[in-house]
Amino acid sequence: MASGRLEVLKRHLTNRNLSIKLCSTGSNLFTDKEFNYTLNHGRLSRSEKRFYESNGFIIKPDLFEEELLNSFSSRFIDLCEGRVPRGNITLMKDISLAQKSATGQYLYNKAQDILYDDIFEKYFFHEKLLDIVECFTGPNIKAAHSMLINKPPDSGALTSRHPLHQDLHYFPFRPADRIVAAWTALEDVTIDNGCLIVIPGSHKGQLLRHEYPKWEGGVNKAYHGIQDYNVSEVMPVIMKKGETIFFHPLLIHGSGPNNTMGFRKAISGHFAASECYYIDVKGTTQENIAIEVEEMAKKKGAPPNIQFQEIWHLRGRLVRGEERTL
Repeated sequence: MASGRLEVLKRHLTNRNLSIKLCSTGSNLFTDKEFNYTLNHGRLSRSEKRFYESNGFIIKPDLFEEELLNSFSSRFIDLCEGRVPRGNITLMKDISLAQKSATGQYLYNKAQDILYDDIFEKYFFHEKLLDIVECFTGPNIKAAHSMLINKPPDSGALTSRHPLHQDLHYFPFRPADRIVAAWTALEDVTIDNGCLIVIPGSHKGQLLRHEYPKWEGGVNKAYHGIQDYNVSEVMPVIMKKGETIFFHPLLIHGSGPNNTMGFRKAISGHFAASECYYIDVKGTTQENIAIEVEEMAKKKGAPPNIQFQEIWHLRGRLVRGEERTL
């Protein structure tokens, strides 16, 4: 199955007739008279909607079965150990652990583009998850980004931490308010093992300039951080296994190092209304990440003139409702 999907991806990458709609104007398709960041939908209480309105995130418990959560962790380990084919999944290495010749799940800190894997896809099509996602996107939902995040024990170089950033920096589509991240803890998440940290209310601001932080010990690939920003007090997000945080793509967040001997795994995706539209990021603060992502795609065999928007189009998958412009 995975090898077949890889062939489909390769055919898409060599199809230069791919049509992607680029727009620079807003959309009035999504309106809610009382709330700016959620839609009229009964699956969130009014208090939950108000909390998200003020803070840019909410946490929901018990959306997933224990057995399913365990299957995601096991699948990641199988990938790391080479027991199952990767297909079009990219395993990303922690730079300091790679220098120490670590192997297996001690080496890899992330699996990207897991959306078409037979096991991982069960997360992105999960009915309870999508019922909550729909409160932010509306009924036509595209899974735009998919990953399993593994934070192995830190090597001592602090490369297991993630700089403060906004996820919208990586996305060439809008409107931002119709995009939401879902991040589910696959084991208990604590301050010690590097929980998420957030700046509540920061989703009400603008997209900020992101670059690689100048950290001693280096930074993992594509770990951009916000620049020229006076960071206010951050809030740690401590979570139990199975809890899911939903957050706005402008929410400033990051994570600390894993100072334990165990792992901190989470499965995560970004979902967008299929009515969202692509934008041209040339000349914006997002141009640097666009160039980097295009270069990474070319190294994996993409055509030399592949565009940022095309890459995101190819990574996505409709998970509910109808295809539209995204």
